[in-house]
Amino acid sequence: MVDFTVAIRTYNRADLLSLILDRLRSQIGTEGIQWEVVVVDNNSTDHTAKTVQDHQANWTSSCPLRYVVELKQGASFARRRSIQEAQGELIGFLDDDNVPALDWVKNAYTFAQSYPKAGAYGGQIHGSFEVEPPHNFGRIAHFFPVIERREVICFTSKYPNKKVLPPGAGLVIRKTAWLENVPENLSLKGPVGNSLSAKGEDIEALLYLSRAGWEVWFNPEMHIYHQIPKHRFEKDYLIQFFRGIGFSRYYTRMLGWSFWQRPLILPLYMTNDLLKVVLHVAKYRRQLITDIVLACEMELFLSSFISPFHACKKYFLGKGIHSS
Repeated sequence: MVDFTVAIRTYNRADLLSLILDRLRSQIGTEGIQWEVVVVDNNSTDHTAKTVQDHQANWTSSCPLRYVVELKQGASFARRRSIQEAQGELIGFLDDDNVPALDWVKNAYTFAQSYPKAGAYGGQIHGSFEVEPPHNFGRIAHFFPVIERREVICFTSKYPNKKVLPPGAGLVIRKTAWLENVPENLSLKGPVGNSLSAKGEDIEALLYLSRAGWEVWFNPEMHIYHQIPKHRFEKDYLIQFFRGIGFSRYYTRMLGWSFWQRPLILPLYMTNDLLKVVLHVAKYRRQLITDIVLACEMELFLSSFISPFHACKKYFLGKGIHSS
């Protein structure tokens, strides 16, 4: 019987994947835990397959290391395949740029034993930067995500009316809770290849768990190190990144409301977004061109305001494609 599955979804990051597998092979405190590692290759074109084969040939850990390929492109498809393949009731998700601490598996597994109503929980995410981030990076750090806090938190009881939830990086879930409550096909598919236009799939999934009565927690004893390359601070990438987050807002906001309530609540969200745009321009108009962090916030506010129209466009385009 497997207690815990580490599921790594990966796309064209063979070298970083090798670093993650080295760290998992060296985990400490796992003597009483039956666990496994599953690598889900989301149709990579680099040497990912050979990297895993090389590690399998020299795998000294007592836990099995398995490799599967998910040809359907998209983070949510890779995650769904991870859940299908996982033999453990607890599944810890690592992205292919998340290097876990040496005690990550132990602390992830132990937390679930202390909090049996936790359907999902995240942990600390430390930034490992290739270049120095902007001086005011803290304003947008949680979007990357970089999350450093020391207290144990139940998000669903502390923020019952807000969508404050942990990101998917380093997230641990209960497989049964997920399968019973999270739809197989989410509205948001997550990054597809190098596209960033459908972000927010993690929040969408956790909202379903929360609505079903499962608790969502933060465990500060779990540490991962998010490898952030220099290209992620280039302006074109950042604007695209925050545009994708903003466009996802309509879907994640509406999940908390009944269908009849949505036409009533939507104007309030849009008014609030528009107010944020106006205030941001009024306060920072002279800095928006030169300050990338302020420009990112502006893109987020604008894209959030536009997100209902973007959702309608996608819906009608989808209907047109389907009917042709």
